Amino acid sequence: MPAPADVVFDIMSDVETMQRWLPTTVEVADAGPDRVHVEGDTGGHHYSTDGLFRAEKDQLRMEWGSEGPDYAGWAQVYHEGDDASEVNLHLSFFGDQPEAHRGAAAERTHKDMREALQRLEDEVARRTS
Repeated sequence: MPAPADVVFDIMSDVETMQRWLPTTVEVADAGPDRVHVEGDTGGHHYSTDGLFRAEKDQLRMEWGSEGPDYAGWAQVYHEGDDASEVNLHLSFFGDQPEAHRGAAAERTHKDMREALQRLEDEVARRTS
């Protein structure tokens, strides 16, 4: 990422602008302590749900998850120098979603993750230049 880790984290964890870098998301809104409401479209299906959300500035780490035991994820920002950082994105799928780890669904998830990181990089560059 083309900015220091703390700047990237602030941009990445900003709930009001998160939909700019999340590829399938059209709206993200604060839904109370450690919660967000997320709406969007993926794989031709609309979703609108509340989920868990934590942004730990002192750890440069963001964590989220679905209401049920469907999925969870985290993003960690690492210092890479004065004006550079790296973001590691991780998703885990549980329960009735074994197909998320194979075939077309897994390919779509990897594509969406790569797109999310590229869009985050573009958002960071736009907001810091």
